[in-house]
Amino acid sequence: MEEKRFSAKEVNKLLAAHDVKPSKSMGQNFVIDANIPEKLVRLSGVDKSCCVLEIGAGLGALTLQLCKAADHVTAVELDSRLLPILRDVLGDCSNIDLLQGDILKLDIGKLAAESMRGTNRHVCANLPYSITTPAITRLIDADVFRSVTVMVQKEVAMRICAKPGSPDYGAFSVYTNYHTEPEILFEVPPECFMPRPQVTSSVVRMMIRKERLLSGEDENVFFRVVKAAFGQRRKTLVNAVFAVFGNTHSKESITQIVESCGFDARVRGEVLSVGEFIRLSSFFSNILNSKEL
Repeated sequence: MEEKRFSAKEVNKLLAAHDVKPSKSMGQNFVIDANIPEKLVRLSGVDKSCCVLEIGAGLGALTLQLCKAADHVTAVELDSRLLPILRDVLGDCSNIDLLQGDILKLDIGKLAAESMRGTNRHVCANLPYSITTPAITRLIDADVFRSVTVMVQKEVAMRICAKPGSPDYGAFSVYTNYHTEPEILFEVPPECFMPRPQVTSSVVRMMIRKERLLSGEDENVFFRVVKAAFGQRRKTLVNAVFAVFGNTHSKESITQIVESCGFDARVRGEVLSVGEFIRLSSFFSNILNSKEL
């Protein structure tokens, strides 16, 4: 397999040869430091036992490293203009399926079943900034991967890994920490891309939890409570939850539940951990609908 280093000169040459200019609307920023995709793949833990889904293959810098490391790679690229470039770059790779499509519209479960052999499935990607949150949500909700390692905007990585009470902590933090064990692996400065973005990027790895912390209706109640708690951050937890559940439950009953969990009635949702939200939502599941309240 021919070694390609994807320097700025090489990237410009590839684009010029195919008369392609980076698309702002698609958030295209191509990596021009070959050390970045190599490091991403190495720290992701992907090896020859793994099948990998890549989203936004771009010019193939990360794709090449994934093909070297993994048993099989399924690469999805939205921009049809880049497919001829990818075919040229990946010409020596025999363990890849290259697909044109929108990850926000594809049936990820079906894609995994048809294109990714076995169950040791992982995601590695340099995600376009504009689709980061919905893409991560769809990948996790698909419930077919063991890990999701992605390069994202630094502030998004900080939200994913944020701790309770910190400025970055929010409903998305609770969501990612409920489903995964996230970790920021390293930062990537703007000068590693072309065109150069205005922000620093970070690579974050999310190991999918082997067992769901809740199931069925208990999980639904959990996320209703979380959504309520962060829907109006400035309000106390009691008032925020009352704004959602108040049509069927009194503020007094909600206050009673909050205090029964060991929280002060004036507590705000932004300081509760995933475990504390689970405890709170369990009280809602078991008590809020009981005849006693």
